[in-house]
Amino acid sequence: MSRQLLVKIVAPLAVSASIVAAAFMMSSAPVAVTAGTAASALAAAALPISQGVVPSLAPMLKQVMPAVVNISVTAKAEQRVQNPLLQDPFFRRFFGAPDQQEDPRGQQQPEEREAQSIGSGVIVDAVKGYIITNNHVVEQADTIKVRLSDNREFDAKLIGKDPETDVAVLQIKADNIKAVPLSDSSKAEVGDFVVAIGSPFGLRQTVTSGIISGLSRQTGISEGGYEDFIQTDASINPGNSGGALINLQGQLVGIPSNIYSPSGGNIGLGFAIPVNLAKSVMDQLISHGSVQRGRIGVMGQDLDPQLSKAMGLDRSNGAVITKIVPKSPAANAGLKTGDIILAANGHEIENFAQLRNLVGLMRVGDKVEMKILRDNKPQTVTVVIGKSTEQTAAASELSPLLAGASFAPIDESVKQSTEDVRGVLLKALEPRSPAARTGLRPGDIVDAVNRQPVDSMETFQKLAGPKATQLLLHVRRGNGALFILLQ
Repeated sequence: MSRQLLVKIVAPLAVSASIVAAAFMMSSAPVAVTAGTAASALAAAALPISQGVVPSLAPMLKQVMPAVVNISVTAKAEQRVQNPLLQDPFFRRFFGAPDQQEDPRGQQQPEEREAQSIGSGVIVDAVKGYIITNNHVVEQADTIKVRLSDNREFDAKLIGKDPETDVAVLQIKADNIKAVPLSDSSKAEVGDFVVAIGSPFGLRQTVTSGIISGLSRQTGISEGGYEDFIQTDASINPGNSGGALINLQGQLVGIPSNIYSPSGGNIGLGFAIPVNLAKSVMDQLISHGSVQRGRIGVMGQDLDPQLSKAMGLDRSNGAVITKIVPKSPAANAGLKTGDIILAANGHEIENFAQLRNLVGLMRVGDKVEMKILRDNKPQTVTVVIGKSTEQTAAASELSPLLAGASFAPIDESVKQSTEDVRGVLLKALEPRSPAARTGLRPGDIVDAVNRQPVDSMETFQKLAGPKATQLLLHVRRGNGALFILLQ
């Protein structure tokens, strides 16, 4: 699946300059219920029936819709002068435009303007006022306002955000609000009817319907790869991001997050974050302000039909361990290369991504009971979750020239696929930040600073520390390399 076709879209309100905050979309397929069929009998059992004749979602929606809110984000965005005449100071003064500022290199700096975007959110705790939304809805926000279904508006506090799962938690101080009950998304099945509620194009409290089209989807769009999306054809448009995907029992199933679309429009391939994953992230954001991910120290791959046949197995789902990190929790528990993980804490493991998601959101010290196959014989192994070794360089630990860039150690998979690789990985880059203007790109590997080799995060932080006023970075990008000068 081409990454370019996975779309994150903002619905602007009053934009005086562009902003990359977001609202994602999905596609619709109306639900048709035919009276007199077995399907209608099942629907009647789950849905209130208006006057005993026509099945209707209205009674359920009246209970749920007050919990779905509109989120308005204000942020500063940069805008370069479009009219070449206004680049001349004489004409700028003649037309009453403010003088442009220049950076130390004599180049004109882009102007800052205020921009707004909209998204959606879901109240999940009416007592404490907690709201779940997408990280991309609020990540660039200077101010966040929440409007309820009764038109009351509140300033929202950002409790925490997790770019790796695209989940964020807000809080408002409000009385007489209603929360939506949470489902157990692990019990969701393909074919379940769902409705999506949000604010597409600012049209608040819009409801669309569809079904769950697929489960455990990986799209490659999340920054950290923690993906276990619910696929749906319920129609989602710009402004729906962070809203609610609801089952016919009026319970939250997922948080709409992104679409797959060649054109940026709705073609019926939408993806939502399962509520179980969103809740796990929310709990950690509320408790710690960030997500503290665990590890067991394994690398692996999906058990597909070809691999299953080659290994003489009669199943084609599970996670195959391809490497055990020495002295890791997995090694201490006795796991071995070639073991096939079938279930963890009672949850069936269909692929390696599911295992990574489950372990990554568990707390250090938690125990996970794994059912495995070793030499085609079932066994049970208990692994104690260890602390993730992943480090990131905080902004305060680096030169201001790198503000907006997030660096981390190189992933083991990159080390295995690239010979003689060393350095640090540029994981994320904030739009319009000082680092973003230098030509750096996410995925770059910095292996030298000021001609000094970088072999660890500690070395990088020492060479590119807060006092550095000039940085000559040697960057590996794909199969090539280049120097980038920051000053």
